[in-house]
Amino acid sequence: MSRPPIVEETAGAVDTGPRPGLWRNRDFNLLWTGQSLSDLGGAMVDLALPLLVLQQTGSPTRAGVVGTAGLVTTLVCRLPAGVLADRFDRRRLMIVCDALRIAVYALLGWAVLTGAARLPVILAVVIAGAAATAVFSTAEHASVRSLVRPDQLVSAVARNEARTYGVSLAGPPLGGLLFGLGRFLPFLGNALSFLVSLAAVCWIRRPLQEPRKEVAAPIGASTAEGLRFLLGHPFLRALLAIAAPLNMAFTGMIFAMTLVLRRAGVAPVLVGLAGAIFALGGLLGAFAAPALQRRLRLPVLITLLCWATAALMAVSTLLSGSVLAAVPLAAAVFLGPTANATLFGHQAAVTPDHLQGRVVSGVLLAAGSAAALAPVLAGALLAHWSPGPAMLVFPALVVVAAVTATVSKGIRTMSDRT
Repeated sequence: MSRPPIVEETAGAVDTGPRPGLWRNRDFNLLWTGQSLSDLGGAMVDLALPLLVLQQTGSPTRAGVVGTAGLVTTLVCRLPAGVLADRFDRRRLMIVCDALRIAVYALLGWAVLTGAARLPVILAVVIAGAAATAVFSTAEHASVRSLVRPDQLVSAVARNEARTYGVSLAGPPLGGLLFGLGRFLPFLGNALSFLVSLAAVCWIRRPLQEPRKEVAAPIGASTAEGLRFLLGHPFLRALLAIAAPLNMAFTGMIFAMTLVLRRAGVAPVLVGLAGAIFALGGLLGAFAAPALQRRLRLPVLITLLCWATAALMAVSTLLSGSVLAAVPLAAAVFLGPTANATLFGHQAAVTPDHLQGRVVSGVLLAAGSAAALAPVLAGALLAHWSPGPAMLVFPALVVVAAVTATVSKGIRTMSDRT
């Protein structure tokens, strides 16, 4: 299968000489380790923030407002973050973001310790932290192709997937433990994790972007350029059509499963066990992703994974109300990292470096917006229908992704080499 011309051009720009294997790649491992710790700090705070607001105000609504403020800020900042990641030096941008996050979460920890953490202070910290994280994560995504060989992109994305699922397992229990020892500790721990991240970024030797040869266009024109490339490329259009329903389906299924188990009278500890099974399935899937990717041609791999995920989610709906429903759902989550690693690894290969930030931000915006709507959709469906029919909506969304993967020219023409 012929390789798209743009891939040859960008791959040549990246592969400038021999580099170590991924596990011996000093610069990639620095970035990965720093982000593992900062993601762990973020997962601790995701649990500690609603607990703090509930303890101070007794209002679940206000706790929900704080969480929503962070999600909305992230979505609003996605496209501007892509422009910034392509316009400015990515290393400096990430350092500025980490410095801001260190300051605001250290401030929040101090405010909690001194009893000055009122709701406006908490909201300000959440909004500032979410904005900085949106910019940092976009710059990080855009930087990966500068740190690894083209043939290592899928494995690099798979390791980032493993990081995500690993911290989702470890972060909440650690956050709860620290909150119990001292309410300020999760926030101070988060600030320290960003300090480690900042140090790791500073120690990376390799440039995180190619040299810029042209004067940057105005912000509006720059954003439009990225969106035109994203929507004009057959594979990237297919990626949007696959990533958005997949993210919405996974988020909605997990949220709906939690609600259904609680309504069925399942003990909270067992509901937590179901959540741990989901995360464990994703973590194991992230480790298996490179092996699966090596054994199947990319178009076959993506199509198979989408249809298998739709079937497994449908089986899970038949077991709704039982903790056993977590098993087929965990199997579906197991396949998710392989799909993400393959799709986003290929995205990094086919996108020129000077457009990486804007293309990544467009994909993350589409996927994140769909996922943010999933809990609302799940709640509305369960309010009007019984659990089985209500939850079937989510595997139906995956069928949309599977059909796209089956018929899309952008997927069928994916190269087996990235």
